[in-house]
Amino acid sequence: MEIEYKVNQPITPNQYIELVNKTTLGERRPTASEATIKGMLDNSNLIVTAWVDEKLVGIARSMTDFHSCCYLSDLAVDESVQSMGIGKYLILVTAESIAEDCKIVSLFAPKAKSYYQKIGFTEHNSAWILSDASQLLLP
Repeated sequence: MEIEYKVNQPITPNQYIELVNKTTLGERRPTASEATIKGMLDNSNLIVTAWVDEKLVGIARSMTDFHSCCYLSDLAVDESVQSMGIGKYLILVTAESIAEDCKIVSLFAPKAKSYYQKIGFTEHNSAWILSDASQLLLP
């Protein structure tokens, strides 16, 4: 099986939804809202995809300034082709697309913790999330 990797190859919301629903990431993405997925894809500035023939089998979706920080928001590989190194290669192509000193940062699900540790990420315990702006404490 030959896998082709592409940088910033346009994909449709339906292709994204079909892929992530074949992974555990589908549980945590708003796949019922095509408009939200379209916004996610349209506003990501670095998307690396993996293809077998014309079928999308993997994605690394990031937002980055290309020099200091690259936020790897999604890493998903179709469960039927997992354990073939596709996820690692998606991250490698992402790293090759940014400056050498640019850090790749990811918030990952508890189920993925061992995977990220296994491939060389180090855990960092100071992430903060504001999910609802109405909870912002103003003076």
